[in-house]
Amino acid sequence: MACLPGKESRRALGMSSGKFAMWGFLASDGMGFAGLFGAYLATRAHAVTWPDPSDYLALDLTAFNTFVLVCSSVTMVYALSACKAGNRQKTIAYLALTVLGGLTFLGVQVYEYYHLQHDGVVPWQNNFCATFYSLTCYHGLHVLSGVIYLTCILIGTIRGKYGPENSSPVELVGLFWHFVDLVWILLFTFIYLLKPLPVAG
Repeated sequence: MACLPGKESRRALGMSSGKFAMWGFLASDGMGFAGLFGAYLATRAHAVTWPDPSDYLALDLTAFNTFVLVCSSVTMVYALSACKAGNRQKTIAYLALTVLGGLTFLGVQVYEYYHLQHDGVVPWQNNFCATFYSLTCYHGLHVLSGVIYLTCILIGTIRGKYGPENSSPVELVGLFWHFVDLVWILLFTFIYLLKPLPVAG
């Protein structure tokens, strides 16, 4: 029986329909982040002055939070590897660690917001604060979505739904989680680490 054109196309691309859909979603979602990053860079480029991020933000705390998120990406890799190898207990353990990493990241971010608000650093204070809250909140919503997504996959794994013959859902949630991790590294670099240019004398 001849394959349908759609199936042949997916084979030619070397991926399943689920993976193709996830890459399409990540590409469109990346445009949203690109728009926010573009607005940040344009605002910064046209500002007469721009504050030093360390005057507002706790870099050590956020560096730790970045490390936590990167580690959660590593545990996600191990979770997929264990799933493909048919080791359900390790898959469950690594997925649980990934969820824990995401929850820790969110908890630290809420802690940071609380103290910033307490110190009077609010979104309407200046353009730096407005772009900081816009980008970090947008990313935080993605982390929250990822934690919910991961929890659903974790529950499915506990129930025995995913294994060597059906590891695609674990792989797809991994793609989303790695995307969230990569975006945060860029955000951390631009928002937290990029110093203002010296003013010409």
